[in-house]
Amino acid sequence: MKDSPAPQRLLSLDTLRGFDMFWISGGEEIFAVLAKVTGWSWAIFMAHQFTHPDWNGFRAYDLIFPTFLFMAGVSAPFSLGSRLEKGIPPSELIRKVVQRGLTLVLLGVIYNNGLFQTEWENMRYPSVLARIGLAGMFAQIIYLYTEKRTRWIWFAAILIGYYLFMKFYPVPGCGAGLLTIDCNPASYIDKMIIPGRLHLKIHDPEGLVSTIPAIATGLMGIFAGELLRTSEEVISKNTKVVYLVFAGIISLLVCVVWDYFFPINKNLWTSSFVLCAGGFSTLLLALFYWIVDVLNYRKWTLFFVVIGMNSIVIYMVGSFINFNYTAHALFGGILSYFPHTIEAVGEVIAYIMVQWAFMYLLFRNKLFLKV
Repeated sequence: MKDSPAPQRLLSLDTLRGFDMFWISGGEEIFAVLAKVTGWSWAIFMAHQFTHPDWNGFRAYDLIFPTFLFMAGVSAPFSLGSRLEKGIPPSELIRKVVQRGLTLVLLGVIYNNGLFQTEWENMRYPSVLARIGLAGMFAQIIYLYTEKRTRWIWFAAILIGYYLFMKFYPVPGCGAGLLTIDCNPASYIDKMIIPGRLHLKIHDPEGLVSTIPAIATGLMGIFAGELLRTSEEVISKNTKVVYLVFAGIISLLVCVVWDYFFPINKNLWTSSFVLCAGGFSTLLLALFYWIVDVLNYRKWTLFFVVIGMNSIVIYMVGSFINFNYTAHALFGGILSYFPHTIEAVGEVIAYIMVQWAFMYLLFRNKLFLKV
C-alpha cells in the first residue's frame, strides 16, 4: 500500500483517547452514585459494568486500560512512519522509543509509591504506566524493524506462544494447566523475578510475564494505524471504516471461541482478552473516526480532546492535587440546598468540572506532558 506523505494529526484519535481517560478520571462515579441513591436498574447495570470481574470475564471497565495501549499503537505509524519515509534509520528512532518506554515505567513507580515515601522492599514496581511503556515500546520496535507481514507473524506468535506457555508450563505444587490466582505460570514467575511487593501479594495484574501478550495489544493498534494512514487514493475513508468494523468483529468472534480454551482474563492478559479488548477498541476507533474524520462532526470533541491531549497528566494528577477539596469549596454550599439525590450526583459533576477546568487551562496554554 502507498502511504500518505504527510498525514495530519487524527482528531478522532485524540477524542477517543480523552473519552477513554474520562471514565477513570471521575466519569464512572456518575453511574456508581446514581445506582446508590436512586436504585434505578439501568444505573445499577452501568455501575456494575464499571467494575472489574473477580478473575475471569469481561466488563466495560476492562476496556479502558487496553484501549489506551491500543491507541498508543495507532499513533506509531503516524509518529514513526513519516520519519522512516524521510530516510531516518530505525537506529536513530529507537532511542526515543526506548526513552519513552522507560520514562513511563519511572512515572508508574512514582504513581504507586510517591517520591522517597516507601521503603525499597515495600515498593510496587509494576504499574499501568509501566505496562503501557514496555508493551508499547516493544510493539514500536517490532514496527521499526520488520515488514508488515512479519509484524503479523509476531502478533500470532505472541498470542499462541503465550497460550502454550500458560497452558503447559508446570508450576511447582500446582502442575500444568491451572489458571487460578493461586496457581498460574505468570504469577509464579513474577514472584521470583519482580522485586518489592506484588499488588495482590501472590499476583500482580501488571506483572512482567503478562506484559508480553500486551505487546500484541499494541500491535493491533499499529495495524489499525497503518490502515488509517494509508493514502485516500488507495483506500477511501469510508472503506477504512468498513475494514475496521470487519476486523473488530472478526477479533471478537475469535475471542469468543478461544475463551473456551483460554478464558478471557484481564489479570493474566490472556490471548483471548487481547482479542476481546482489541476487537472492542477497533470498533470504538471505527466509530470515532467515522463521526469525527469522515462525517466531520467536530464541535462536540473539545471536552474529550482537552483530556486526550494530556492523558498522562489526567491519569497522575489526582495523586498530587485534591480536586475534591476545590469542588466542595466552590459548589458544596450550593449543592447542600438540593435534595440528596441531586446533591450526590452534583458532587461528582462538580469534581469532573473542576478537574476539566484544570486540564483546559493546560490545553489553552499549550502545556502538554510529552513523554
